[in-house]
Amino acid sequence: MKRDGEFDPDLPPLSDGKKNQNPAGMSLWALIKEDFNTHERKLVQGFWVLTLHRFGNWRMGVHNRYLRMPFSILYKLLFPLTEVLFGISLGYTVKVGRRVKLEHFGGMVLVPREIGDDVTIRQNTTFGIAKKSQLNGKPIIGDRVDIGCGVAILGNVTIGHDSVIGANAVVVADIPPFSLAVGVPAKIIKTLDDSVKVTS
Repeated sequence: MKRDGEFDPDLPPLSDGKKNQNPAGMSLWALIKEDFNTHERKLVQGFWVLTLHRFGNWRMGVHNRYLRMPFSILYKLLFPLTEVLFGISLGYTVKVGRRVKLEHFGGMVLVPREIGDDVTIRQNTTFGIAKKSQLNGKPIIGDRVDIGCGVAILGNVTIGHDSVIGANAVVVADIPPFSLAVGVPAKIIKTLDDSVKVTS
């Protein structure tokens, strides 16, 4: 029996934070510009948090630890500041895709294993572990997922691409692609038409 504060050997390991997990093939500046456009060309809180996240990953591509050190110091100083000022916690060890939009700010604790492309996340959301005996049991958010305010996605679950998670839902089981899930615990109430693009 696993005790509190343990990693489950049956689950894949988490990122050790030793490499740049930014989307491949794009410079830091190109990613920041795309994030700015995704946030409607406004200098809102979500844009700044993603900018720091991209920077935190970019610095890990500087392989000489002594050259990387000033960037790491800057990141470590700014990270808690963004948590306090913006109410959003998104560590650089989380793999984040392109065109992710933090629609509103405040009360966001985003500690999944991975967030896909074109995902929209709203305020008062929590992604993370479900059990202290599974510290590596973290969710994967697929591409083009639309997440309502107040949502909790907990444990080793996968949210399938093109799904919508309704406001205040608590997700503790896998959600297939093209699903609308609501409730506590979340249940699938509708299969979405894959020919219709879901918008926020």
